[in-house]
Formats: sequence, C-alpha cells, structure tokens
Amino acid sequence: MVPLLGLNCKHLVYLKLLYPRNSLLSAVGFISEVENMDTFLFTSESVNEGHPDKLCDQISDAVLDACLEQDPDSKVACETCTKTNMVMVFGEITTKGNIDYEKIVRDTCRDIGFTSDDVGLDADKCKVLVNIEQQSPDIAQGVHGHLTKRPEEIGAGDQGHMFGYATDETPELMPLSHVLATKLGARLTEVRKDGKCPWLRPDGKTQVTVEYYNDNGAMVPVRVHTVLISTQHDETVTNDEIAKDLKEHVIKPIIPEKYLDEKTIFHLNPSGSLDLKRGGNGRFLKTAAYGHFGRDDPDFTWEFAVPCEEMDMIVCHKISL
Repeated sequence: MVPLLGLNCKHLVYLKLLYPRNSLLSAVGFISEVENMDTFLFTSESVNEGHPDKLCDQISDAVLDACLEQDPDSKVACETCTKTNMVMVFGEITTKGNIDYEKIVRDTCRDIGFTSDDVGLDADKCKVLVNIEQQSPDIAQGVHGHLTKRPEEIGAGDQGHMFGYATDETPELMPLSHVLATKLGARLTEVRKDGKCPWLRPDGKTQVTVEYYNDNGAMVPVRVHTVLISTQHDETVTNDEIAKDLKEHVIKPIIPEKYLDEKTIFHLNPSGSLDLKRGGNGRFLKTAAYGHFGRDDPDFTWEFAVPCEEMDMIVCHKISL
C-alpha cells in the first residue's frame, strides 16, 4: 500500500496498471495531475537482479549467450519460470552447440546469490527441469527458410515494440524517476555483495515518485515525493536497522540531496519480509524501458482515468490475482 498524494480538491488520477501475464497485478506507473496546477507526480519502478522475474530473464539470456557463443546461427526461443527451489527452462532451440542447460541455470542462480534454502533457492540443490525442442519447422520456414534465405531476406520469429526518447532531465538522458529507481536497485545489489549490508538477500524492488513541473511541455523534476524500497532480508535484522541502513547506504549515495526535503516520504519494507515468489520472462519489459514515461498506447486497455472528488489520499494497492 503506497500513499501517492494528499489533496482536498477535485482532481483526476491516471492509473497505469500492468498485468504481468496471469499472476501479479502490479501498479507500476501512475500520474496524479491536479486541476489548475502545473505540477504532477510520476512513479517509476525497478526490480533487482534477484527478483524472480529478473532471475528468469537472466537465465534465458545466459542460454542465448551460450548458444550464440558456440553457433552464431543458433535460433533460440527460450523461456524460464521459477518457484521456490525450482527452475524450469523450456522452448524451441536449434543450435549446433553442445549446451549444458542445467549448468547454465545453476551458475546464473549462484552468481546472483541464490545459494541456500534460506533465500528461497539453492543453486546447487534446486530442481532444474529442461524441456527444449528444436525450432518449429513452420517458424523456421517463415524466418530463414531452413537457412536458405539471404541475410536481407530473413524475417523475425517474434517481435516486440519498444518506445523511448532522450530527455535532458539526467546525464543518462532518461527520466529522473526511472534513473533513480534503477540506481537504487543496483545499489541494493552492490551493498549486499560488498558486505555493507550483509543482512540483504537477492530479491528486491524499488519505486521512486518524482514531482514534476510542466514548463510549456517540458517535464522538469522538482523534488522526490516518495521512495519505496522492499527487499528480501535475513530474519535476524530489525525493521529499524533495515530503515537506517537503507537510508545511509542506499538512498543517500543515489538520490541527490537537492531532490530530498522534510516532506519526502520513505516506505522501507512497509509490508515486512519478502519471500521468493513465482517468476517468468518478460514481465517487467515496460518497467525496464523508460519507467512508463511516454507510454500512451490505445492498445493498453488496462490504462484508464478515474475521476476523484474531494479525496484526501489516493492509495495504490498491489493485488495478487
């Protein structure tokens, strides 16, 4: 539960809701815009390398890398899913390489930090299921004609539409809310692995809400309104220790002081401990792109405007479907 805005006037709240396949309903980008005002709030989200969805992405990427390393002409459509102490790799792969899929899974899990049952997944003991078949003959014919087409004739077996643009909000030329959320997540991983916060575990998620000023169409960041960090942790650490370490070792080094003030809201592990949940590929593609800026799309049927009158607070709920 994340409070976004306290108001006593009529306003519109635009909620961006992303349904990641058939599991988690996650409110990952939303704008609150107040009538007759030039400022609005925008929230971007990021997930750590130990988040189960990102774990799956990294395993699939590692499989692709291994195939291309041995056979540059490999055709790879690899999916990964995970649950507590289980990883399954499946899909259609045609390659001349000799790929040890189980070793790739275990090495990737180990590199991230999943090395014991306590963190939900033990790289050396977890169950690894592999169900790989060769590329469908129909897809092979349409894409590369069973390797008979010239490079300029090769098609795509699947496709994805991405969006993005350059903005002068940050040196990275990306929206501030997205940059800060991503850097906070990367910092969580860094302080876990270098020992500054030894109580941290691999899974984690960050959200940053930035107040923007609309300067004749240019979105100018004014301040950080809310910072949310939810992270997996050892059972021995207290909530006060978590909050103190996150502010000192994660938030301070990442968010410039000029964006923080006495009104900035911090939600640090607001729902308590995290356990490794289910995971799958591609469920945070939009989040990983531009933090949902510039995301207007008529095909996004889950995006809708909700008129609200005389409300004191807008609260966004995460719902498990």
